[in-house]
Amino acid sequence: MNWHEVIFFGMFLVGIIGILMFDLLFIGKNSHVISFKEALIWTIVWIGLSLSFYVLLRYWGDWLHDLRTLEDIQHKIVQFQHPIHIEGLSFEEALQVYRNNLALEYITGYLIEKALSVDNIFVIIMIFSAFGVREMYYKRVLFWGILGAVVMRFIFIFLSAALIQRFEWILYVFGLFLIFTGIKMYISRNKHETIDVQHHPVVRLSSKIFRVFPRYVGSNFFVKPHHKVFITPLFIVLLVVEFMDVIFAVDSIPAIFSITKDPYIVFFSNIFAIIGLRALFFMLIQVINKFYLLKAGLAVLLTFIGTKMLVHHWLDEIGFTTFHSLLVVLGIITISIVASLVFPKKEAGGQLSLDI
Repeated sequence: MNWHEVIFFGMFLVGIIGILMFDLLFIGKNSHVISFKEALIWTIVWIGLSLSFYVLLRYWGDWLHDLRTLEDIQHKIVQFQHPIHIEGLSFEEALQVYRNNLALEYITGYLIEKALSVDNIFVIIMIFSAFGVREMYYKRVLFWGILGAVVMRFIFIFLSAALIQRFEWILYVFGLFLIFTGIKMYISRNKHETIDVQHHPVVRLSSKIFRVFPRYVGSNFFVKPHHKVFITPLFIVLLVVEFMDVIFAVDSIPAIFSITKDPYIVFFSNIFAIIGLRALFFMLIQVINKFYLLKAGLAVLLTFIGTKMLVHHWLDEIGFTTFHSLLVVLGIITISIVASLVFPKKEAGGQLSLDI
């Protein structure tokens, strides 16, 4: 990591933390039920910010690694196995090819993480329902859950990148795991899942470590009756959400490493996808069951990504680029959404199924 990367990365973190703090201190200061309209507006804002970062990488992506010569560009291509070639190009031409690919890797990784986060939303809905959380407190739990996810993704991504740089065979392990996960997801796509609140490992562990207050106290995570600190059930819900994000990160982070080996691009795409998760949650919570084929689409997506990791050298040889990956990802997501709307799922009585 050179100083230019440290500065670029530091500015990115400051920007993200600043946005989240503004959200916490001004926009989300009061707990309230988020309307579909408010969620839609914020979803558009987050997507707009994500696309703005794509434009930044598209025209100034070389700033990230401070590329000044053809040798610098070639070194990064080899280091991160970018599927591009710059032989015979001038410095400016090579720089543009590099920028284009970097931006495509980012937006493809963003789309993958955004699609997989929908499955995360299914689980979060189950968690809130199982623990009986009032809807007006969803926003607070999701905010701190996302903030914790940013920290954990940072650790996971750069640890994974270090392992891949040292042991490239780990990519094949990731690939096999993603194929297994995709097949398992497809087989269980129609199963009705539940959460056992009393026997959940996070609930049992937190009950042993902390004093637990017996009921919810508004939006408080902690209470201090008789000068003793207790955690509330709402804090336990937050811990369960964080625990589930760790589980999802095991799938999503290797998936994005199939698109790019540059840990910064993996991190940027991950973070932009998850900071918009809260708004997406409130936008989709009322209509998510309409997209019943999306889970099957995600299973196919994971299987494709896992297969790509196993045969990436062969794909490079036949000219399979980042743009081709983007087309496949977009195709799978679009087909699963459109098919869900064109062929709505119905119960025997003709009503739309509301299984989550």
